[in-house]
Amino acid sequence: MRHFTFAAVMALTTAGAALAGEQFVDETGFAVSGFDVVAYRTLEQSPVGTAQPAAVPGSAAITAEYNGSTFAFATEANRATFLENPAHYVPQYDGHCAYGVAKGGKVPGNPNLWRIIDDKLYLNITENVVSFWEEDIPGNLTLSQGNWPSLDPKPASTNTIPNFTSEAPDKG
Repeated sequence: MRHFTFAAVMALTTAGAALAGEQFVDETGFAVSGFDVVAYRTLEQSPVGTAQPAAVPGSAAITAEYNGSTFAFATEANRATFLENPAHYVPQYDGHCAYGVAKGGKVPGNPNLWRIIDDKLYLNITENVVSFWEEDIPGNLTLSQGNWPSLDPKPASTNTIPNFTSEAPDKG
């Protein structure tokens, strides 16, 4: 019985992750506000409780489509890497704030407030929210993973990221 329960939970978790909802796209017209999702993997992650390095802006000349949205990249190599396995590089919860999902809602994720946990990229909305999320990352991930299946089919957030100035490329 224990193996069945574990298998059922894994199947539901995997199924929920595979069925991406609508990607959060802000006023820039780009997913992740035009920042390069592959480049996060090259940045040195700061310890919990300290600010992460700034995200790497992408270029309007180097893009790829995924989940109905345009992603921008700093280099052709990053674009090619992304196209090999896009689901690996996109932020969890379709770019929405991980803590917001833990609390039961879809709010925008700020590309400069990021953390990679278990090889997955998570974004949060404000520095204050990051501190709440980091108080109990495992517990908040459990909550967000439990909430996501019911939130996933709802439309993406249309809110603006607070206190955020995008360096997104001009779609020109």
